[in-house]
Amino acid sequence: MSAVLSAAVIALCVWLLAIVTDRVFVVALDAISDRLNLPASVAGASLMAMGSSAPELIIALTALFRDGGAHSDLGIGTIVGSALFNILVITGVSAMVRPAVSRVKVVLRDGLMYLASVGALLWAFSDGSITIPEAAVFVGLYGVYLAILWFWPRDEDGPARTDGDQHSADQRSADQRSADQHGAERVPAPLQAAIIAVMQVFTGDPERNFVRAFVVALAAIAGICWVLVDAALIFSAEMGIPPVVVALTILAAATSVPDLIASVIVARQGRGEMAVANAVGSNIFDVLVGLGVPWLVALLALGETVVVGTDGLWWSTIALMSTAVLLMLFQITGRVLSRVEGAILVTIYAGYVIWTWVGG
Repeated sequence: MSAVLSAAVIALCVWLLAIVTDRVFVVALDAISDRLNLPASVAGASLMAMGSSAPELIIALTALFRDGGAHSDLGIGTIVGSALFNILVITGVSAMVRPAVSRVKVVLRDGLMYLASVGALLWAFSDGSITIPEAAVFVGLYGVYLAILWFWPRDEDGPARTDGDQHSADQRSADQRSADQHGAERVPAPLQAAIIAVMQVFTGDPERNFVRAFVVALAAIAGICWVLVDAALIFSAEMGIPPVVVALTILAAATSVPDLIASVIVARQGRGEMAVANAVGSNIFDVLVGLGVPWLVALLALGETVVVGTDGLWWSTIALMSTAVLLMLFQITGRVLSRVEGAILVTIYAGYVIWTWVGG
C-alpha cells in the first residue's frame, strides 16, 4: 500500500469515525445519561467525554494489543497530540471566533486537575514502563475529578455566555449536543444518510435502543480504529518517519476535527467559555481514562509491565504541561481569552507541528 493510498484510508477512517461517533454513539450515551439522571457536569465529564474521545481511547487500546504492544506509542501519541490540539487549536480558534469570558474558580478547578493529570503522565513516563499501581492512579484521579464535579456548586458549574447571561447546565448540555450534530451534518448528506441507515439496521433508533446502539457503535469504532492503526503504520513506513510522529500530528488532529467544528459553532453562539471548558475536560478524560484504562486492561490481561518508548513523547508531554499553564494564565488575566491570545495558541501549535516533523 502506497503512502497516498494509506493516507486516503486514514482520511476515510476518520470520516467514518466522525459519523458513527456523533450520530450514533454520542446519541446513545446521551440517552443513557438522561436515564441515569446525571448532573450535566458529571455527564459531560464522563459519558459525553467518552463519546467525543472514543476514537482516541480505542486507538490507544488497539495499538497496545497489536504485535505484543510494540506499537503502544502510537496510541499514547494520539492521546498526547489530541490533547495539544484541543488546548491550542480548539481553544485558540474558538477565542478567535469570539473571545471567551472566564470564571477564575472554574478555570482553577479544571486547569489544576488537568495539570495534575499531565503531571501523572510525566511521572509514569519517567522510568519508561507502566505498572498496575501507576495505571490505577490515573483511573483514581479521574474518579476524584468526577467527585469534585458532583459536589461542585451548581451555580458555578459550567461556562457562561460571553454576553453575561447564564444558561442552565442542562441547556448548555443540549447546546453542545446540537453543536455536535451540526458538525456531523457537514458530511455530504446522501453519503452520511446511507451510513447512518446501515448502522440503524443493527442499532435501531439510538435514542430508544440506547444499550444496543452503544454496543454496536463501540464495535464499529473499534473496527474502524483497527484499520486506522494499520494505515497509520503503513503511512509512517512509506514516508520513513516514526509512527509516533504520525500519531502526535495527523491522527491527533484528524480525530479532533469534529470537536473543533462543534466548538466553533458554540463560540459563534456566544458561549466561548463552554468551548474552552469542553476542550480542557476532554483532555482530562483523554489522559486519565484514555491512557489509564488501556494500561490497566493490558496489565491485568498480560500480567506484566507495559513498556513505553518515551523518546518521541517526553518533550511533547512537557509541551502539554507548558501550554496548559499558558492557557490558564491567558484565562485568568483579564478573565477573558482574547482573539490575540487565541491566535498565539494556534501559532504555537503550528510551530509544534513543524518542530515534531523536523525532529521526527
